[in-house]
Amino acid sequence: MLKTAKYSLSFLLLSSLLLFAENVSAGVWNSPHSASKVEDDVLFSSFSAPPKHLDPVISYSSNEWAIISQVYEPPLQYHYLKRPYELEALTLTAMPGVRYLDEQNNEVDKDAMNVAYSEYTLNLRDDIRYQPHPAFVTNANGGLEYGELSENELQDINTLDDFKKTSFRGLNAEDYAYAIKRMAVRQNHSPILGTMEEYIVGLSEFSKKISEVAKQQKESKQLLDLRNYQISGVKVVDPHTLTIKIKGRYPQFLYWLTMNFFAPIPWEVDLFYQQPGLIKKNLNLNWFPVGTGPYTLVENNPNKQMRLVANPNYHDERYPSLSEEQAKATSIPSEVLQDAGKKLPFVKEVIYSLEKETIPLWNKFLQGYYDASGVSSEAFDQAVQVSAAGDMGLSEEMKAKGIQLRGSVQPTVYYMAFNMVDPVVGGYSESAKKLRQAISIAINEEEYISIFRNERGIAAQGPLPPGIFGYLEGEKGTNPVVYEWKDGKNQRKPIEVAKQLLAEAGYPNGISKETGKPLALYYDSAASGPDNRAEMDWRRKQFDKIGVQLVIRATDYNRFQDKVRKGKTQLFSWGWNADYPDPENFLFLLYGGNAAVTTNGSGINSSNYNNPEFNRLFEEIKTMENTPVRAEKIKQMIAIVREDAPWVWGFHPKSLSLFHKWYKNVWPNEMSRGTLKFKRVDGALRAQQQQAWNQPVIWPLVLFIVFILLMIYPLYRAYQARQTAVIGDGSASVNSLNEKGGR
Repeated sequence: MLKTAKYSLSFLLLSSLLLFAENVSAGVWNSPHSASKVEDDVLFSSFSAPPKHLDPVISYSSNEWAIISQVYEPPLQYHYLKRPYELEALTLTAMPGVRYLDEQNNEVDKDAMNVAYSEYTLNLRDDIRYQPHPAFVTNANGGLEYGELSENELQDINTLDDFKKTSFRGLNAEDYAYAIKRMAVRQNHSPILGTMEEYIVGLSEFSKKISEVAKQQKESKQLLDLRNYQISGVKVVDPHTLTIKIKGRYPQFLYWLTMNFFAPIPWEVDLFYQQPGLIKKNLNLNWFPVGTGPYTLVENNPNKQMRLVANPNYHDERYPSLSEEQAKATSIPSEVLQDAGKKLPFVKEVIYSLEKETIPLWNKFLQGYYDASGVSSEAFDQAVQVSAAGDMGLSEEMKAKGIQLRGSVQPTVYYMAFNMVDPVVGGYSESAKKLRQAISIAINEEEYISIFRNERGIAAQGPLPPGIFGYLEGEKGTNPVVYEWKDGKNQRKPIEVAKQLLAEAGYPNGISKETGKPLALYYDSAASGPDNRAEMDWRRKQFDKIGVQLVIRATDYNRFQDKVRKGKTQLFSWGWNADYPDPENFLFLLYGGNAAVTTNGSGINSSNYNNPEFNRLFEEIKTMENTPVRAEKIKQMIAIVREDAPWVWGFHPKSLSLFHKWYKNVWPNEMSRGTLKFKRVDGALRAQQQQAWNQPVIWPLVLFIVFILLMIYPLYRAYQARQTAVIGDGSASVNSLNEKGGR
């Protein structure tokens, strides 16, 4: 009996141990995703901060556009593969046609001097459909089924899934007109309304009128139906034709038509989400967008997860192709071209998980739980190797995992600005220019990029980044004020040149000839913290090289902005990211008409630069098409600002992206956010790699269990011996009693 119990216990422990080992090795036991999704066409990504606005008329943040650009479709998009960036029709049958009109609306030649208006005609495709949504459901009378929800009906509704019916309809021209009308309602706080009022005919007048109507409707608790109001410059010709009239010439308007501000809004959806009962339940356009794009937002839990699924009504769109010549010109890998002609989208679901910290995010990427990752400063050395020549490549660890790297220079410029109305560093005299030029040479941007950017950037030669029309490569694009061209590359001029310029400016060895005192300059900053203190120390050292004292004036961001707007700074750092890939979008940062001090702080020319010749050329090129004539004028403008040096030109940042080999069709596109439809995943390969990389190490646990068994065994034997002795004593007592009873 005891032997049987002993063997049963041993067998049970051994069986449990073997079963545990088998179950552990059978799957990935710490995966945050279900096995079925890992093996399927599902893309796994993350977000660090939940988006606040998913309403396209309001949204203007990158983390918001990462979501809504998959849901909405403006009329145009950027070709996914071509560089320089090229526009193409998205929901239109072709690129918009344009007519040029005089004041009497007579058509004139585009080069005529009397062009007063440009009229763009948008011809819509007839196969575009919205995603299914309860807002489109109609009743027997043709009205909206859920247009006037009662309190009783609202009691059972907490999510969109609680609506029993959904429907959809096709895109029409009125939806695009309706979106522009929503932009005009000032209570919606569209960030581009002010800009568009300058161009779209009648928008300013309409905005004043409709904003007052919106106020009255709100006070009377009525819904605002914008179909009843019209903008004079926006006309619906027929269900699939829309015209937009622009003041003068403004070819850059086409770039705006790629932005979500111009995404279509169905009137049914607008009225549906205006219902107070739904607003109270957080069911609104800011939370659940409705569009014609490749994906639908079906889950929005900002504390955990956001989820997109493929729009079942998505129209026929194919993966783009390039000619052999174009592929060579862009140096595009052949694997990115293999899906040419195939129907989009490839991925049927996208899951974004909340990741507040970069280290856990990075570790999960290495485990294969996320398909792609950026490169944080903490992970840079582990992920990237930098050669002596400054070229970036993958580390051996990343190569061993089959991870791939894509990088591109962003259409962005970071710079240090001189306040051109400041009496010391500003002005246009020869001495003032030489002072700024000396500082421009002394501040070693290459060193800054190496120390603070992990080599992720290139030193700027002017205001235009690579990829923008007018940017020149090599010797032709080198800033001769700061650099020399030697041995086939540009090299920063020696510090002795900077000291000579400083002396010619009236400050030999950093001492003012007029006052005999050391030159002290003031740098305003809104940054704080250990990393920023290190940067400020570095900046002081750059000025020390030429004997100039740099005094840091740190403040909060609101105060910093206020000082910049009012021209109360001397030196400060700033940056600009392209709204669209046109030189006008960068050169207007230096246009005198945009100077902050002359526009009550609303101008984007924060350095207050104001050169009459530069201004004249800017006014000529800002509405020109990209021709050799425009290129020559831009070249003259850049030469002027290099000489005047209103900025220390800073750098253009590089973006780096790592992705696993099962993540396909990855190609950097810095101008577009709606690129998920082009991506593809190999779920089977991902599951295989996750399995291989995440097998748990169970031998320590096995040893621990064996150790416990070994510790228990002596106790068990002692217990067994004691039980045997007790039973033996009991048997002796019974025998003794039997003997007594027998006698």
